[in-house]
Amino acid sequence: MLLILLAFMGIGFYVQWQLKKRFKKYGESLLSNGMTGRAIAEKMLHDNGIYDVQIVSVPGKLSDHYNPQDKTVNLSPEVYSGQSVSAAAVAAHECGHAVQHATAYRWLNMRSMMVPMVNLSSQLMNVLFLLSIFGMFAFGLGQDLLIQILIAAQSVITVFALVTLPVEYDASNRALAWLETTNITPGLQQEEAKDALKWAARTYLVAAIAAVTQLVYYIMMYMGRSDD
Repeated sequence: MLLILLAFMGIGFYVQWQLKKRFKKYGESLLSNGMTGRAIAEKMLHDNGIYDVQIVSVPGKLSDHYNPQDKTVNLSPEVYSGQSVSAAAVAAHECGHAVQHATAYRWLNMRSMMVPMVNLSSQLMNVLFLLSIFGMFAFGLGQDLLIQILIAAQSVITVFALVTLPVEYDASNRALAWLETTNITPGLQQEEAKDALKWAARTYLVAAIAAVTQLVYYIMMYMGRSDD
């Protein structure tokens, strides 16, 4: 199992490296219309009849996200003020989530409802990890019960990772279709935008496969103890 986890870590680092490499490359591919990521986000929202979503700049790199709680499209400085294919692709993708929210896209709704459960599960797993270090038996926890709790917590995290996949892929599809229709990324630049978002989606795919693998490991561990 350790080798499998190390393999996923290696794949994850590779995908992140490829993602950063492509965003840097396409960050040098400037749009002929001179639009910034903020302007692109605003246009996509308005084209979809959305006027109650704020576009804000947040610190960090690749920190872009849509927050359905306060209806904000949060863009990193490079995307917010950028005039490149990378900025256009990311801004449109995050607005794709806003469109999902406005149209009550079921997978986004499901993911949003799961957030508190995922946070609780992650915290629980951290506590169990600490207990295992200091000796879980001292706290009255048997190993079977520990594994059962791990399976329950990991199940929530795994379902969340799987639900995230259609949410992310759909947002990218909406973004690319809109960029092509508006001719904001014409010709080769449309292919560049597609390539950038493809590698971004792969980070979620790797995370989902890793979550499933970890869940299977815990289940096999429990079944192995049951056979003893």
